Amino acid sequence: MADGSPASLASAPISGQVVSLLANYCWVELDRPGPTGLSRLLCTRRSRLGKRGLQICSGDRVRLEGLDWPAGRAAVADLEPRHSLLSRPPVANLSRVVVVVSLAEPDLDPVQLTRFLITAELTAQPVDLVFSKADLLPAEQVRQWCGRAENWGYRPLALASASGLGLEPLRQRLSQPGLAVLCGPSGAGKSSLLNALRPDLKLRVAAVSGRLQRGRHTTRHVELFALAPGALVADSPGFNRPALPEDPAALARLFPELRQRLAAGCCRFSNCLHRGDPGCAVGTNWSRYDLYAQCLADMEADAARGMRRGLVRPSTACQPGGSGLQNPEPGQARRVGRVEPQLDPRLRQVSRRRRRQDSEQLQSLEETSGADDHADELS
Repeated sequence: MADGSPASLASAPISGQVVSLLANYCWVELDRPGPTGLSRLLCTRRSRLGKRGLQICSGDRVRLEGLDWPAGRAAVADLEPRHSLLSRPPVANLSRVVVVVSLAEPDLDPVQLTRFLITAELTAQPVDLVFSKADLLPAEQVRQWCGRAENWGYRPLALASASGLGLEPLRQRLSQPGLAVLCGPSGAGKSSLLNALRPDLKLRVAAVSGRLQRGRHTTRHVELFALAPGALVADSPGFNRPALPEDPAALARLFPELRQRLAAGCCRFSNCLHRGDPGCAVGTNWSRYDLYAQCLADMEADAARGMRRGLVRPSTACQPGGSGLQNPEPGQARRVGRVEPQLDPRLRQVSRRRRRQDSEQLQSLEETSGADDHADELS
């Protein structure tokens, strides 16, 4: 067994968890403290990770090398396999997603809330819904929103960070072992919520914009904080328009109330999009049908725009797991995320390096020719 000395720590593999990303650096919490009790290192990323297409996210389990204990520095050599991933905000190895939206200041947008819930459901992890700033609305309106969310298949919590309303039930959920991620729009009060749960954090907060009634983006990066032994909570920057998945056929499985109906009976056609067509087992008599239909229309419009720009092929735009990228044809070239017409070589400008090489070659030929002429004169 390692004795904790510098020699034994140098020979043993060092691993830890990424707790925050800052520009090209990341802070890694070690699985066991190093010399002098050091438990956190500032790390860079090895370039070979980028060549392999590996992107480091907060929550990633990593292995370290090149440790400099006196300076508290190291380098991330490799990433361990992930068991879950939230695309935005990018967090890996999460075990719970907590969608936080405010009931007022700014007002709650059902379309925006649905998009956040869809993003959370894509992780295949438990999803919690929190209504913040519940003290700014009458109690009857708060109960109505909670009742709507229960019909959607969630167990919502209404809370107010300033008064402490509803904090203890949320603390119990977040204290379960694992990593919980707080996500939601700017100004929803995610950082204020963490300050109420852990006053020692003193995270930066700000009031919403008075003119636009939007958040001010005070949180700039994802960071993990310990809430209980074995329980971590990630604070994340807010954003206002979560992206939708590419496959319209997969949308229904991201609505809990639809999953329940589909479990009770299957549609007549396997490619049914649940718009109330004949043979559909879902129908249109459910509370979020209008929101579902709007999201479905947005996805189809995005796919149509992608096909017009040459980014999406009709055969892959609606297929699960399809990349959606068109293969280049003769006369075309693939760029990052798109296909463009290939430029005529006659229209390309000669690079400075090529001009320099041509000049050096011409100069060498002139010197060789001059030497030959001088030799002829002597002969």
